[in-house]
Formats: sequence, structure tokens, C-alpha cells
Amino acid sequence: MTTRRIPHYGAALVTALSLSVPLVAGAETLRFGGNFTDDHSSSRAMEMFKEELVERTGGELDAQLFPNMQLGGAGENVDQVSSGAIMGTWIGISYLSRTVPELEALSLPFAFDDREEAFNLIDGEVGDLLDEKLAEKGFIALGYMELGFRNVTNNVRPLETLDDFQDLKIRLQPNQTHLDTFRAIGANPVSMDINEVYGALQQGVLDGQENPYSIISTKRLDEVQKYLSDTGHFYDYIVVIANRDKFNSLEDEQQLAVRDAMAEAVAWQRRTAAEEDETARNTLIERGMEFTPLSDETRAALREASQSVVNDLRDKIGADIIDQVLEGASS
Repeated sequence: MTTRRIPHYGAALVTALSLSVPLVAGAETLRFGGNFTDDHSSSRAMEMFKEELVERTGGELDAQLFPNMQLGGAGENVDQVSSGAIMGTWIGISYLSRTVPELEALSLPFAFDDREEAFNLIDGEVGDLLDEKLAEKGFIALGYMELGFRNVTNNVRPLETLDDFQDLKIRLQPNQTHLDTFRAIGANPVSMDINEVYGALQQGVLDGQENPYSIISTKRLDEVQKYLSDTGHFYDYIVVIANRDKFNSLEDEQQLAVRDAMAEAVAWQRRTAAEEDETARNTLIERGMEFTPLSDETRAALREASQSVVNDLRDKIGADIIDQVLEGASS
């Protein structure tokens, strides 16, 4: 598979940003913050990016990485990139949908049957359009990794029918399409940053949450959740973004090195994430979660119940991009 293109932050951020030691005299260090754990494939891919960048620039550029919410949660990372406090972040695209509403077109419920459809879409004209929208808001998109198909967990009951979703208090990302979808299928969605989810589940503030298997596993959410499903209701990307002005201030050869190094890392992450998806699900089952696959009939009922969300998005962000996504998803 080929890949395309290639406020106040507190003492923790000030301390972290003071730790950079250039590899060579005059070397420039690009700082990236992230909320994914060290062992998540995206964080490991960023380590590969760091190594590639040093090699491609002869040490003129280095990357300093702060995974696992060292610089705060996902929303804070976006703000830090926007202000130029750090160069970039790797983040689930939903955290940018309020800034670039067109990104919600990627969140159509039950749109993709497999990851190949999803990447063909983002590597084509739709991705180019979204990159332009991000640039208008001060961001440069450096690449799109896999976050994966999102699946619901909960502590109330197995999910076998549409009725089983009724009134479940489910944590979602701050994406309006995601929230509207779960309202449409009868659940009670709650927007919450990932750094608060484990505690909320542990205390019973939430009934459940939804994430790719890899996140459920690396965040150890199985410790506070009993039931696991394969809803696959959204396919989610991780976008690596950089501050537009800081990126454009690099020399042309340096910009190319950043893009090429990221392309290598993204290609590796996509392959690795695909391999680890099934492994993560099996790990969750081995740890004691009760897995209940959805029937085709239930999936069809969920798709029908959420069709109003697609129609509302047409009015909100335009029919053209929605049609492009639907066409790409069915190709």
C-alpha cells in the first residue's frame, strides 16, 4: 500500500520544552506532543520518523517526542500546535473537527467496509481537499495513520440488537457527527477527553466507551469494562499535523526531509496497525472481556437508524464532500 505526501500550558510544558539537546551545533529540534501511549503503533512510528529525520538531514533536524499525554490531553496538544508552542502532534482527527468541520465527512457512520477503502479515500482528492482546509486554519498535514475501526465496550449488557444500545451512557470523542450518531441509535453519548475515561468508567460515571481495539488494550480499559463488541461504527484516522508557519520557516530541503521521513513512518504504521488489530481484540478476550459480534441484521438496523446523521451532514458541510466520501467508500 502506498501513502500520500507524503493559552497557558503550565509548568510541565515549560519543563519539557527545556529538555532539548541538539545533536550537532546549530541543529533544530522539532517538538511533537501526543496522547497515545508509548507502545501504541503511532508512537512507535513517530520514533521511526525521528530516526529517519536525523538520517535524512545529517543531524540538522531532530525530533523530540512527548507521547502519553506528557504535554496534556489531545485538545491541549492541538492548542499548543496552533500557538506554535510545539511543532506538531499526532492525534485522532476528531479533535480537529471543530476547527475544520469538513473533517466530519470522514466520520460517516458505517461508511467503510475495510481499511483499504478508508486509505484510498484519504490518499486521494478528499485528502487533498481536507489538507487545504487544515492549511487555512494554520496546520500542515504531514500524514494519516490508522487509528482503526471503533468498537463499543460497556458494563451493562452484551450488544446484540439495536435495543441494547438504548440509554447507555457512552463516552465519545468531541466530534458532533459521532455524538449525533449515538443519539440516533438511542444511546446517551458524552464527550470526554481520553485522559478522563478510565477513571469515569471505574467510578461508574459512564456505562461504556468506544475505541479501536488497540486503544482499548493499550489504555487497559478492559480492567474497567466487561462487554466487548465489533460495532465498527466509524473508521478513524490519526493525522500528524504541524504548525503551518513553523513548518514553512524550514528550508525547502528540510521540509522535503520531514515529509519523506513521515511517509516512511506512516507506511510502517499502517501495516503494523492492521496486523495488531486482531491481536489486540484477542488480547482483550484473553484478559476476560466477553466478546459479542454483531449480526448483519443488527448492523443494518444501526445503519438505518443513523441515516439521518448523513442527511444532516449534507446540510452542514455540503453535499459534494459527503458524496465524494460515500462514493469512495463504496468503490
